[in-house]
Amino acid sequence: MRMIRKAGSHELEIRKSRFICTLARVHSEAEAAEFLAGHRRAHRDATHNCTAYVLGEHGEITKSSDDGEPAGTAGIPMLEVLVRRGLTDTAAVVTRYFGGVKLGAGGLVRAYGQAVAAAVDTVGVVELRPVVTMTVRVDHALAGRFLGDLHGSGRQPGDVRYGDGVEADVAVPVEDLEGFQAWAAEVTAGQAHMTRGATGHIEVPVND
Repeated sequence: MRMIRKAGSHELEIRKSRFICTLARVHSEAEAAEFLAGHRRAHRDATHNCTAYVLGEHGEITKSSDDGEPAGTAGIPMLEVLVRRGLTDTAAVVTRYFGGVKLGAGGLVRAYGQAVAAAVDTVGVVELRPVVTMTVRVDHALAGRFLGDLHGSGRQPGDVRYGDGVEADVAVPVEDLEGFQAWAAEVTAGQAHMTRGATGHIEVPVND
């Protein structure tokens, strides 16, 4: 799964018209509708507020609107950019302030697509990768070395708790789970106690 790194906007000027694309993370159709409706209210003076969104683990839910532009010249090109970038849980609205020069159907298609593409480039993209939280417990005598080796391996612990022993929560990519368990056993000479916890996701920046 891919989604935008954060909400944001970007503005282009094309033949005197302003095209302002605003992007947001959304996780349901209701949330997408609320975001888009709020944006339209905030920019009710605009010539058009054209929209598109993609939802679902596989991007299976899509919707777009031309908002008065000629059919197929705004919402669909916007949606195609989101789909082509492999994004999901992402909503886009392009606010157009007409500058007096007509662009024609082809020009509109290019303008709305360019506006979304530029906004995606501006805010960035992340890939959601499945991880399992592994809780590793070691004695105090081993804790310093283990945590040092953990940092040295490029793995950052989430929560570290000190009690009778030391427990560290480590988010491990699912595909690396067996390798991590073997590594932890090796660096602690088999004295680490490991418990498998919840499954979640981490966000990894994507550089296309």
